[in-house]
Amino acid sequence: MSASVGGRTAAWCLLWGWMLAASAHAAEVLPWQPARISSAQFESHPAFDPRNGDLYFVRSRPDFSGWRLYTSHCGADGWSEPASPPFAGDGVEADPWFTPDGRSLYFISSRSVDGVPRKDLDIWRVDRDASGQWGPPQRLPEPVNSPGAEWFPRPAADGWLYFGSTNRPGGYGKTDLWRARQDAQGAWKVENLGPQLNTAEDEYEPLIAPGGQRIVFMAGDGLYESHRKHGRWAPRAKLGPQINVNGSEIGALLSPSGHSMLFARDTKGERSGELFLLRDKGDEAWPPKCPKDG
Repeated sequence: MSASVGGRTAAWCLLWGWMLAASAHAAEVLPWQPARISSAQFESHPAFDPRNGDLYFVRSRPDFSGWRLYTSHCGADGWSEPASPPFAGDGVEADPWFTPDGRSLYFISSRSVDGVPRKDLDIWRVDRDASGQWGPPQRLPEPVNSPGAEWFPRPAADGWLYFGSTNRPGGYGKTDLWRARQDAQGAWKVENLGPQLNTAEDEYEPLIAPGGQRIVFMAGDGLYESHRKHGRWAPRAKLGPQINVNGSEIGALLSPSGHSMLFARDTKGERSGELFLLRDKGDEAWPPKCPKDG
């Protein structure tokens, strides 16, 4: 064998070995269907309680109407039968999200206010007391809430509350991505996330990744992402075909490392909306195993 042929063979073996190693860690998307959580209804928008590991999520009818919040506890035989949380109200409710310390939970609701039924969705927050019990939910004030619908409230480590809002003045389209922040006096400032992310169509659900340099969000045709460069968001890019299968993908939740993601998709079949798990760096130990010793 000549030196050149041997060199080419060695190079090919090295390349093949690299390809095998890369494929072993290739991103994959698998159904996440725990017993009692997955059903013939539409499950979406998961959130794990930082204090006790309970799962909060949205369950709605197969046509994705009639949203309600549910919670389930991990026990010796897996997740418990889902039940409404103690702070549940009338109307529709969705998009749960915990603060890192587990003291507060944000969600959206069309519940009645002072006995008056309402139709528009607003952002609410419920806090725990010293004993760990949930208190009465509080509707966030204007200008965070507006006469239109608000979606997917997600507080980030940078101090901003990210959310979607429909038909808000100053936007670029029908529904845009926004963020809000309180100053030292408690007054709220609201600003649009800009044309790099927002279009003339719909953008609903902003999720800031750990580290604050990546955002994942839902648009009218599936899930997108952008990375922050020099303090600004780069032009958005649609996530790959293993995630965006039919444009119904919603309700993203990233693992603490940012390398795994739960999201929901309408399977267009008997089981309607189901949860799926993306792993882009091997078999990360997330979501939390249930039963914990199973």
